[in-house]
Amino acid sequence: MTQHEFLELPPLMSAHGTVRLPGSKSISNRVLLLAALAEGETTVRDLLHSDDTERMLDALRILGVKVESLGDNAYHVTGCGGNLPNKQAELFLGNAGTAFRPLVAALALSGGNYELFGGTSGSPGGRMHERPIGDLVDALRQLGADIRYLGNEGFPPLRISPANLAGDTVQVRGDVSSQFLTGLLMALPLTGQTVKVEVVGELISKPYIEITLAMMARFGVRVKRKDWQSFVVLGGQRYKSPGVIFVEGDASSASYFLAAGAIGGGPVTVEGVGQDSVQGDVRFAEELQKMGARINWGINWIEAREPENGKLKAIDLDCNHIPDAAMTLAVAALFADGTTTLRNIASWRVKETDRIAAMATELRKVGATVEEGGDFIRVTPPAQIKHAAIDTYDDHRMAMCFSLAAFGGAGIRINDPKCVAKTFPEYFTEFAKVTQAVPVIAIDGPSASGKGTVAQRVATALGMHYLDSGALYRLLGLAAQKRGVGLDEETRLAELAGQVDIRFESEAIWLDGAKVGDELRTEEAGSAASKIAALPKVRAALLDKQRAFRRAPGLVADGRDMASVVFPDARLKIFLTASAEARAERRYKQLIEKGMSANIAALLQDIKARDERDTQRSVAPLQQAQGASLLDTTPLNIEQAVQEVLSRYRAITSK
Repeated sequence: MTQHEFLELPPLMSAHGTVRLPGSKSISNRVLLLAALAEGETTVRDLLHSDDTERMLDALRILGVKVESLGDNAYHVTGCGGNLPNKQAELFLGNAGTAFRPLVAALALSGGNYELFGGTSGSPGGRMHERPIGDLVDALRQLGADIRYLGNEGFPPLRISPANLAGDTVQVRGDVSSQFLTGLLMALPLTGQTVKVEVVGELISKPYIEITLAMMARFGVRVKRKDWQSFVVLGGQRYKSPGVIFVEGDASSASYFLAAGAIGGGPVTVEGVGQDSVQGDVRFAEELQKMGARINWGINWIEAREPENGKLKAIDLDCNHIPDAAMTLAVAALFADGTTTLRNIASWRVKETDRIAAMATELRKVGATVEEGGDFIRVTPPAQIKHAAIDTYDDHRMAMCFSLAAFGGAGIRINDPKCVAKTFPEYFTEFAKVTQAVPVIAIDGPSASGKGTVAQRVATALGMHYLDSGALYRLLGLAAQKRGVGLDEETRLAELAGQVDIRFESEAIWLDGAKVGDELRTEEAGSAASKIAALPKVRAALLDKQRAFRRAPGLVADGRDMASVVFPDARLKIFLTASAEARAERRYKQLIEKGMSANIAALLQDIKARDERDTQRSVAPLQQAQGASLLDTTPLNIEQAVQEVLSRYRAITSK
């Protein structure tokens, strides 16, 4: 992926619908490893298909475990009974922390020689080599593990050699990452002896340890726990296949859709998690409820609606119990009344990126006031959420969280959207299914076809905003003339395009605070617009300015590439045309009514010349956009054309 790839999310008006969640990443990779270490054969159903699970599947196959795909996110795993077949291997695990940490622990106690690397796109290094693992390594060394750092002390990559097992008590820090304790607990049955694990400091992310204990129990290994400070794994226990195991939907992924329901009206229902879920992140729904959202629960579903008064309220929350889902609350805070404070989130610092710093940076881009600390973030929403290009730091949760900012009225750009493949490759497709964008009617057509008049009257009839894109280029030509910028000076014109202030109010047009009159409709203005509209840099500079006109309750936009480039998701696309003779006659009458001199033969010749020039030019040639319906107005008057567009729009929206 290049730095130029992004996804432009339009302004969103509402959200409602149902989403079936993908399998939980945390449960998926735990189940795969336990199935591989167990005695017997296990069928795993509803496994998450993502980068993280692919890394685990690849690793298990390299280690000699037989893993067969059954299709439809189901796999058949033949367990090795705690004795991995391949005692020497190199494993590339990408940025998959839920694969890397447990595998380090299991391989350290498996009597083999292994090297484990992280990185991106098959290249060693990256964020995984910046994520600390020293606390897990130190704990494993207390049991006699032989682990060496191949790079920086305390960080991957690692070399593992056969252990000389000793000791029955081990200490591990609990305040950095719960994955250290998870990896340790899952590996301890491989020792065959009773081992006590003592947690040093406060254990963060306790719900993830609950998932670990629940999954170990499903495979026949019980762990005695005392107040989250000590855990005992009795010797003689071995993992045994449960036969078939189903992976719950991902509760962290549920948070984005539940928040969309709370912000966008709802109801939005997520299926795959509910009252019986073993995942702590389902409690996100309870915290959203504290913000005023209306929440309903079922055994395997959760539903969210906006508050009774339509406005979320700020909260002050200890987020130790929902470390990943709490990120969604940080973006939901943009829509809350007051300042939201999220505490006890130090674990954000050691995730796919430093999430506290990243979240603070990106929230400020959209206008929020943000205070950040070592283990907290405080968010005060802006009066108006701004459009911004959100950097995602190769972090799936940054991309998914900030999709919610599109409800702020200005839309949002997500850079590197494909990073969601780590846990939810189809996220943006599913998000689009339950969200409704501010509607756009895009009307295009040749010069003098009446598209401007029709578009303006359609906008008035529907109570929508109006954008005359052709006028933008005419206005830019007028501004260039006033400032002495030549029509062939592409770079200067592009800079000017970003500076001018343009407003459309009813039938009035304003340029830099001054009302513009008939000078905008002269043939000279039209010719200037045609010239500068052919300049790529100018078109690019005006793109964001044109998209900013898309505001609730909707927009009618007329002009070139409205339906293909600027608003490709337009609800209705119309290509409005008429014969050259009819257009020349309309233009003639228009000029005469305004007291201007005109020659119909000259107008016809000019229209034909512009048609030829516009259809042949290399940049944004005049053509019917894909998905646009043709409307020939030669036999119609303006009012009839308007009614035909309205009829087509109502037919679409009534479906």
